[in-house]
Formats: sequence, structure tokens, C-alpha cells
Amino acid sequence: MKLQVVKAGPMTSLQDMGRTGYQKSGVLVNGAMDTWSLRLANLLVGNAQGEAALEMTLQGPELILPAGLIFALTGADMSPSLDGVPVPEGRPILVLQESHLRFGICRRGCRGYMAVSGGFDVPVVMGSKSTYLRANIGGFEGRALQAGDRLPVGSPSALLQKLTAHLPSRASQKVFAAVSWFIPEDFLFDASPVRATKGLQYDWFTEESCQAFFSKPFLVTMQSDRMGYRLQGEKLALREPREMISEPIAFGAVQVADGNPILLLADRQTTGGYPKIAQVVLADLARIGQRIFDTQIQFSLVSLKEAEALYLKQEACLQELAAAIRQRMEQEIGK
Repeated sequence: MKLQVVKAGPMTSLQDMGRTGYQKSGVLVNGAMDTWSLRLANLLVGNAQGEAALEMTLQGPELILPAGLIFALTGADMSPSLDGVPVPEGRPILVLQESHLRFGICRRGCRGYMAVSGGFDVPVVMGSKSTYLRANIGGFEGRALQAGDRLPVGSPSALLQKLTAHLPSRASQKVFAAVSWFIPEDFLFDASPVRATKGLQYDWFTEESCQAFFSKPFLVTMQSDRMGYRLQGEKLALREPREMISEPIAFGAVQVADGNPILLLADRQTTGGYPKIAQVVLADLARIGQRIFDTQIQFSLVSLKEAEALYLKQEACLQELAAAIRQRMEQEIGK
């Protein structure tokens, strides 16, 4: 079973949870910008949470989907449709006949995710299927999708095979069948401040700069990508000129170069030599991944203890969702 790419969209690539353990050798982590949506999409099609999925930026591709495929869409709302019939998001979808999947421009958010039951059957490179664009490795031939590509799909789990046999009875039209329930992701598009802890060099900055960073909005400029968001706002200054040795960089670190903050993301460099004023908490990284260019971000300061509690709460929520999704699928099969 394969998906055929008719049009690729602005930036569509295969991403999973990232390529960890190789930063010491200069290999980027990569991975999904919004790991919550990635994990949820995989849960909805019976995959392991970290399986690779298509990450679509600003506008999705046009694909030909084979009959019998089960897929799920999460993240940004890109107005998906199969042969002109609107496709609901946040739930498993069974394709009943070969169909064209089309997307519009984002109505909400920035990045959408498409997982397929069985995952995409591409090579694992250094423990990951994520696309490392600069090195041309991972993903599908180490690059973003192009027209004419044919993406192989793996075998679905036993549970999803049973669901495939049941879903056609739920179809209201001939193109696809879907369950009645869905998982909302409204929190991803919450405009409330992004929570962050103090960065490793927070004390290097003037008191005025620290106050400004956590009280005033910053604009996500057009000079932003998967490597980092360049932010524009009040200039941030050090108490005195300082030099530092380059050190490892984490997803969500906010370094300051020439007075301007740069929020480092999935394709960040492995090390950096600029002082870091803040570190976005893990629980808010998915929200960052859905921020679109030319919008504002405001940060709020939280303690490390609060950041840990937010992360544990979010992980517990996802595990509860995993159990609930499996239960719903079993109920669907039993009807």
C-alpha cells in the first residue's frame, strides 16, 4: 500500500520524536515541531506514539490515498477533504475507495500532522525516521516531499485491522468512514503567555531586560523556520560584556544575539555560544510549534518545580487519552 504525492505543499516532511543521542557528534535532533499532535495522531491509528508522520507546514499536500488506508489528522486546521468531501480531524478515518486528499491554507495553527495505520515504511537512520534536511538523511530520501513520490505504508495492528472491517458500516457516503467521537486540541491554539523558566545565563542580563522579556510581547518574524523563531521586540542587554564557551542547546531555549531573542526549535544547532535568557517549558513546546509567522508571543516566568509539574500533568493526560482511545476502538468493534 502506498500514498502518491500529487502536490507537495510548501514544506511537508516525515518527522517522529527526533534523533536523540547523536548531538555529541554534531547530528541534529530534528523531529516534530508539535510532538503532542504527532503522538495523538499515532494513537488514533493504533501506532506507537513516536512513529513517524507527515508534518505539513502552512498548507498541506495533495495526495492520492489507496482504499483500505486508515489515517488521522491532528494539529493545524487545514480544511482537509477527500474527493471534495470535508474530512473530520482528531479521529481515525478509513478510506473506502482510492481518493484525492486535498488541504487548504491553515485556518488555525501552523503545522498539521497526518499519521497512517502501520506507519510509513521508510528506513530508520540513527534510531529515527525524522527528515534531516541539511544532511539529506532520514524521512523519504532525506528530503521534503515532491510531486510524484510514492510513500510505502506498513501493516496496521490487529486492533486496527478489526476496526477496518467494522467502519464501512458507519459510512454516510462512499468516500470514507469515520468514528463519531474525536479528540479536540483547542489548548494548542491558546493565545495565553508561553511559560518559561530562567535560562542558564538569566543573571547576565540587566534587570530591565529580564522584566521586559517576561512582561512584553515579541513578534515572530518572517525570518523564522524549524531551526528557530527570530523574535522582535524590546532590545535585551547584558549587565556587562561577557564571553562564553559554546554549550548544548535544548528545544525551547531562548538565546539572545545582538539584543534580539531567538527561540530555538526542532532543527536547532547542537551547541550555541550566545547567552540564554529563558527556557520554554516542555508542556508549552507544542503550542510554540503551532505559532505562525507575524504573530506575537508573550512569555511568563515559572519555577523549575512548576515546569516539572506541568510536564507530568500533560504526560498523564496523554496516557489517559491513549487508554480512552483504545477503549473507544474496542467498543466500536464490539458494536
